[in-house]
Amino acid sequence: MKRIAAVGLGLAALILGGCYTVPETGRQAFILPIFDDAQMGAQAFRDVKAREKISADPQANARVRRVGERIARAVGADLPGANWEFVVFDAPGTVNAFALPGGKVGVYTGLLQFTATDDELAVVMGHEIGHATARHGAQRMTEAVGASLLGIGLSEWLGDARNRDLWLAAYGVGAAGMILKYSRDHEGEADEIGLIYAARAGYDPRAGITFWQRMMEKNKDGRKLPVLLSTHPADANRIQHLQSLMPRVMPVYEQHRKDD
Repeated sequence: MKRIAAVGLGLAALILGGCYTVPETGRQAFILPIFDDAQMGAQAFRDVKAREKISADPQANARVRRVGERIARAVGADLPGANWEFVVFDAPGTVNAFALPGGKVGVYTGLLQFTATDDELAVVMGHEIGHATARHGAQRMTEAVGASLLGIGLSEWLGDARNRDLWLAAYGVGAAGMILKYSRDHEGEADEIGLIYAARAGYDPRAGITFWQRMMEKNKDGRKLPVLLSTHPADANRIQHLQSLMPRVMPVYEQHRKDD
């Protein structure tokens, strides 16, 4: 009973967690107030810098800072208290970038080599920063805490019931599926936010479509997980979603490219 009571208190805290409005999309999200995004992001970034090789290429660093600083201005109040830092990591085989809460952004040299234009780089960096402004990491941690508490509660409630293991296994599969879906939804939301940031910074958001078309071509020979088992949407679905966003973001781009 004590364990069930503790689970109940935990769920109550989860339900009463802070309500967060995602910038640019307006979606409401519940986040436990125990997560200090900026502090966790700063520590994680220090760890990455200590572990990964930092590029000394002046052109690569200048390009990332140039694009990043324009996007940072476009983000504005969406990331209050940001202490922006843009670092290039020397990994030619890694076509990737990331952003952590607090304005910490890492870009791998493989992405710089793959992106044909600054517009493409801006869309990718905007996407990663969109994860940070939407607080997707804190949302996923909140979801994981909730799933764990529900699992414990179900286990206690079932006790020694017949087919207990079957029920718990079914719950585990269902919870994992929901978390994967949340991750895919977060990717779509970050795509939308990233296009807005890029357009507001004066970069052509249509570059997001060309970037993912080339990524799809690059990945066509690799084995892919079914969409339901992946944390990311299928490339074709992603491209379709980006195309559907053009009527919203192109006017933003047309307005701000004159200021370039």
